[in-house]
Amino acid sequence: MRLFLIAVGQRQPAWADTAYEDFAKRFPPEMRLELKVVKAETRGSKTAEQLMAAEAQRLESACPKGVRRIILDERGERRTSKQLAERMQLWMGEGRDAALFIGGPDGLHPELKATADETLRLSDLTLPHAFARVLLAEGLYRAWTVMTGHPYHRE
Repeated sequence: MRLFLIAVGQRQPAWADTAYEDFAKRFPPEMRLELKVVKAETRGSKTAEQLMAAEAQRLESACPKGVRRIILDERGERRTSKQLAERMQLWMGEGRDAALFIGGPDGLHPELKATADETLRLSDLTLPHAFARVLLAEGLYRAWTVMTGHPYHRE
């Protein structure tokens, strides 16, 4: 199974790229985490709607066909590490890959959100995109370790 993290925004601080890569390389061959990054729309005289629509087109182009679509959104479902592990087990059982979407500064376009199989919240806090990528990579990795029976600090 492949997990695709599809995100808006190309330039991240070096520490964020390093941290993300550290978690991504820990995944086993049977569950790879792959980052696909699309360019943020140039700000200026465009409305938030126009910005999100342009970014949504780029995100759609980067998304493989037939994947489970998981939108990251502040109003998404809260999941513990164990609950995320259970969801990942379900995703694997479906026999298809999963794509997790992180929007740009204005968020994700409502039409893209409407295509989601599920919506996930990382935090009640507003997070910079660099943190969101790292937090998601760590959360997915931790869920995989729980799913495969590694000791979990809460038990």
